[in-house]
Amino acid sequence: MIHLKKADYLLMLSHARACLPEEACGLLAGQSRGEEAWVEKVYCLENADHSASHFTIAPEEQLKAILDMRERRLELLGNWHSHPETPCRPSAEDIRLALDPTASYLILSLEENEPVLRSFQIRDGQANREELDIEE
Repeated sequence: MIHLKKADYLLMLSHARACLPEEACGLLAGQSRGEEAWVEKVYCLENADHSASHFTIAPEEQLKAILDMRERRLELLGNWHSHPETPCRPSAEDIRLALDPTASYLILSLEENEPVLRSFQIRDGQANREELDIEE
């Protein structure tokens, strides 16, 4: 299960809307114990591809985020990105590029009027929903 503060969810949503029509992206950092992870910092980063259908986190921004995590003594928990016009599920490309089987992959779909955020674990080419708790 991954725990996310509502304020961090709203930050992700704001960044995703600001990036329209492109996909937004970022990293998640925090602490984990066993099967549970607590997000303590959400990084909203640039999509270097500037595309509505895929993303690449800008390398220089990714490096800055990783250095900040080290300074704060946080773990990299995973990444997040938006789907501006598609459902809240990993695309074939998302699955193919998910190289870390321990990471959480959050997708924020803006396809419908109400945004949908889901978390996935992706291992051996299979995406499985991960329980996501958005806390006040």
